[in-house]
Amino acid sequence: MKKTFFHRGAIAVVIASLLWSVDGLLRVSLYTLPPAVVVFWEHLLGFIILLPFIITMWRGFKKLSRRQWAAITFVALLSGAAGTILYTAALGQVQYIPFSVVVLLQQLNPIFAIVTAALLLKERLSKQFLGLTAVALIGAYMVSFPSLVVNFETGKGTLIAALFAVGAAASWGIATAFSKYALKGTSYIHITAARFGITPLFALLFVGILGNGSSLTALTMSQFGTLLAITFSTGMVALLVYYYGLQKIEASHAATLELAWPLSSVLVGWLFLQQGLTPTQMLGALLLLFATYTIGRATTDQSNSQKVAEQLPHPR
Repeated sequence: MKKTFFHRGAIAVVIASLLWSVDGLLRVSLYTLPPAVVVFWEHLLGFIILLPFIITMWRGFKKLSRRQWAAITFVALLSGAAGTILYTAALGQVQYIPFSVVVLLQQLNPIFAIVTAALLLKERLSKQFLGLTAVALIGAYMVSFPSLVVNFETGKGTLIAALFAVGAAASWGIATAFSKYALKGTSYIHITAARFGITPLFALLFVGILGNGSSLTALTMSQFGTLLAITFSTGMVALLVYYYGLQKIEASHAATLELAWPLSSVLVGWLFLQQGLTPTQMLGALLLLFATYTIGRATTDQSNSQKVAEQLPHPR
């Protein structure tokens, strides 16, 4: 059997996380739009683009069980609509500048995901994995906050932004386990398409509740172009890549691998914005790389062991 250096599922999750790390840069010109309107359009555009695949793969949707549809609907509401709206609203409170309190609270995502995966999917959490998760969280903290101090005085709206960020982290973390459940026995393309088909309905509901209906048709060409850019990078495309990876690895592992995004953000600033790295950030980056690499290798070894076990003759 050919030995795999690094699990493809783990690589896909890291790539998706790297794409998400630049999402805020694309949304900078959308801060004048209500968050629910942004979520509605980015998911509707994604659904339209996926429509040809939906038509050609229609039979696969008929094979989804009621529980899978329920899980997808829950993910669309919790992660696609509520979570994204809360995150967009959190960034909107600080004019889309990632203040430290928002960044910090977003890193609670893996904790919610790991707990939910253990309860819903009965995933076994080894001491080694829990230790690596702790190392990854520490590394992410050091990368995000070079002075090791969180600034809680970033101006008006910080507390509200913090509450929104916690809500988004909880929504995305819990939805990870439910997405993993929905992916059982089906294609990641089906689940992505179903999520992008259902989420606009919930987003439209939030638009009505929040009284943002007039903003739905108030998009400028520049804003529409930005929404298309999000769809083809940090939105639909990133989620396709993520679901491909999530289908192949455990939800708890995927949640920890997502912590690659703070490292990506710092490296982008270093390479393209001439923002130097502090010794603390360098150490944090090393910790993140170590934890990500070790979890990815452990996932590969676990997958290879399962394949070997499946190839062994079963006793009659």
